[in-house]
Amino acid sequence: MTPRLWLSVVACWLVGSVASAADGLQAGAAKTDITPPVGFAMWGYGARHDAPSLGVHDALQARALVLTVGQESIALVGLDLGRAPTRQSMATIRKRVKEAVGVEHLFLVGSHTHHGPVIELDNWPSAEKSYVRELEQKLADVIVAAAKARKPARFGVASKEVPFNRNRHTKRPEKPVDSELLVLRVEDLDGKPIAHAVNFAAHPTMTDARLREFSADYPGYLTGLVEKETGAPCLFLQGAAGDLSANAGEHRGPELFGHALAREVLGLVSNLRCTAGSATTLQAREDDFQFKSRVDLGNPGVKAGFVAGFFKGIVDFYEQEYRDGVRPHLTTALLDGRIGFVGVSGEFFCSHSLELKRRARLDHVFFLGYCNDYQQYFPTIEAASEGGYGADPIVDSAEVGAGERMMNQALVNLYKMRDKLPNLPPDKSR
Repeated sequence: MTPRLWLSVVACWLVGSVASAADGLQAGAAKTDITPPVGFAMWGYGARHDAPSLGVHDALQARALVLTVGQESIALVGLDLGRAPTRQSMATIRKRVKEAVGVEHLFLVGSHTHHGPVIELDNWPSAEKSYVRELEQKLADVIVAAAKARKPARFGVASKEVPFNRNRHTKRPEKPVDSELLVLRVEDLDGKPIAHAVNFAAHPTMTDARLREFSADYPGYLTGLVEKETGAPCLFLQGAAGDLSANAGEHRGPELFGHALAREVLGLVSNLRCTAGSATTLQAREDDFQFKSRVDLGNPGVKAGFVAGFFKGIVDFYEQEYRDGVRPHLTTALLDGRIGFVGVSGEFFCSHSLELKRRARLDHVFFLGYCNDYQQYFPTIEAASEGGYGADPIVDSAEVGAGERMMNQALVNLYKMRDKLPNLPPDKSR
């Protein structure tokens, strides 16, 4: 047994936390199918250009978990999509959910499957009957359904280090990897599971790129097995996977790999007990940023190069999206003063999550990438200096250092929510 694997096994005893919901935690979950019609353009590989799907390998799902304490609520939503909904779609979903059930703070997290639909295109199969408009309604509806299913609940969190991902970017000797598998279990007061949420970071690119069929890739097999064994919805919440690929080893292919991860999740859940603890609280905050773009898509020559590498429809979308700079979103929440949730609208490199977890000084931090819109890659400053795919302007449009600035704001939020920075003046830099 390798030292790394030995450490992973030792860690299985639970780096956990438990809390009671008898003092007010309410939770509900729901699930819905979001598979597009066959023929919709496929997202994930530039070499595909705008090739349409030819079938459905496995259905795409959306799973929602709503947590409420007092007057505050958050919705965690795991999506079998390459990215979270666009800025326009997010605004529509937020409005519908807030009006229907009063839930204001959302974490819509794309799994980053490379076999999902191009949801930047909102006029297919027609402007009058668009899949994207139907998707907005389905996502609003599943959050509303989860909110309406809320009941008194309690939660537990467990984590372990697993050898299932690797750094695909850096050529330097030190290769950062966030190998934490983090699991949230929410159950009713009789111990029946309401939902599980799994946070792990690795690109879901295990399905053959030549297969033009919709697929959830390994997260679909992971969530499917956990749901089969527990009888409750299982959300997959992708982490900071910008520079992390799956490390398959003997578990080659999305099914074997997904099931291997699922067994690790089930092992954690089997040892996790949600028992009485301290009073539960919930706080949340939203932040918007604006950064200079490293790419001028308004330049005809530059745009032509991107159109050749990708396809015109998606380049037109990003030309409009970045016209006023790169504008990512940050969502931060704190549960029970000990469990952090940080959602970012892009592909963050793993050193961002590793440093945030270290500096936050919380029991656990769920780092959620591809969350609430998508503004492509956010490498660290060190990674940008090294260059390479994910760290150059081809897919990293925001100015160098943008990710660090967002992480600092997330850190400030988490400390302010614990009253650790009571005298800090308002941030006027954004």
